[in-house]
Amino acid sequence: MNKQFSILLLLVFIVCYGRAQETLSAENAIQIALENNYEIRLAKNDLEIDEISTSLGFAGMLPQVYGTLNDNNSIQNLSQVRSDGTENSLEDAKNNSLSYGVAMDWTLFDGFKMFAKYDQLKENKKLGDVELQKSILTNVSNVLITYYDLVQQQQQLSALDSTLVISQQRVDLAQNRFTIGKASKLEVLNAKVDLNTDQTLMLRQKELYANTKVELNQLLARDEKTAFKVVDEILVDNSLFLPNLETTAKENNPELMAQVINKRIAELDLKQTRALRYPTLVATTGYNFSDSESSLGFTTSSSAHGLNYGFRVNVNVFDGFNQNRSEKIAKLKIDNSKLLIEQQEKALLSQLSIAYQTYQTNLDLIELEQNNEAIAKENLEITMQKYRIGAIPTIEFRTAQLNYINAQLRFSNANFQAKLSEIALKALSGSLPL
Repeated sequence: MNKQFSILLLLVFIVCYGRAQETLSAENAIQIALENNYEIRLAKNDLEIDEISTSLGFAGMLPQVYGTLNDNNSIQNLSQVRSDGTENSLEDAKNNSLSYGVAMDWTLFDGFKMFAKYDQLKENKKLGDVELQKSILTNVSNVLITYYDLVQQQQQLSALDSTLVISQQRVDLAQNRFTIGKASKLEVLNAKVDLNTDQTLMLRQKELYANTKVELNQLLARDEKTAFKVVDEILVDNSLFLPNLETTAKENNPELMAQVINKRIAELDLKQTRALRYPTLVATTGYNFSDSESSLGFTTSSSAHGLNYGFRVNVNVFDGFNQNRSEKIAKLKIDNSKLLIEQQEKALLSQLSIAYQTYQTNLDLIELEQNNEAIAKENLEITMQKYRIGAIPTIEFRTAQLNYINAQLRFSNANFQAKLSEIALKALSGSLPL
């Protein structure tokens, strides 16, 4: 019964551990990042602020209605001499005045400044949307880079695990040869030293793998101790074509789109500045109530209520030539925005060209390193057979073993570097899968 219970506990542990180590795909990692990543969430809040700000009220196109209340009270010692010579005086005379009402100001014309302002608010909203796209592309790129770094490290762990098996077999074989007198003690010691070296590399690789897992969990904004596995293979998209990437980048690259929007904002700034040359027409109206009391005078109390209305016109006659200077500055900002668009576009095309060349080189390296791995594996198998029968020295076997592990690592790294190039190209062109 105890044995059966122990087996049951072991099965339960294996099942629970397997569930805890669920495989995290790259697509799932992206979705988690889109929901949890702090920078993306901050960018979403900034976009929501821009959406709320895009309103007729913020543009100044709607009337402003406000209530007013004014209450004045005084206690004074008064002395009056009237025109007919009559004198009156009163101590602690009270005077009260109360007025309240509702007033409205509505700007009817301001040189079309309010319309330019409203268009500018809409452009700010577009800019916020582009900034969100930029944040998403940046963070998704970081997630994918870290994810496939984990895949590469997982492959390296597998390769190191294989070489540990080979190194242990070598130690066992050297020990057997020493026991029967066909090898020296030095051969056994060398085999053990190489085994310890491989174990050290394995421990270092496990440490790096664990730390990279923490980094990915941090990018996904979840508990850094969350357990997961990644896929075993890196699949590289080898169908990317530079002219298509350039066309897509001109339309979708968020940094280039932001510069285009900034140019439009600068043009609207100029419109608002020019609007100050025109008069501003404001309609005013309101409904007021007033009550007053006086202890001394011809009128001891009065009250009134009624509607008032009118217009107010403001014209900028002279402001020290600041209007001219402001317009010149606004025009220079437009020129700067044009230069920034040209600069950004040329930089983007240069980055795409460089990244695409690296991408092509990495694709060639994948094929080359794959062939090297196959050759190194065959060489190791032949060398191992010869080593078993004592036909080659230990150092030659170790060289073949290291050549194989290095070929595995280079092949894994070639796939990883090609994937990085693919991610960089898609990020620059704004075509990352989201």
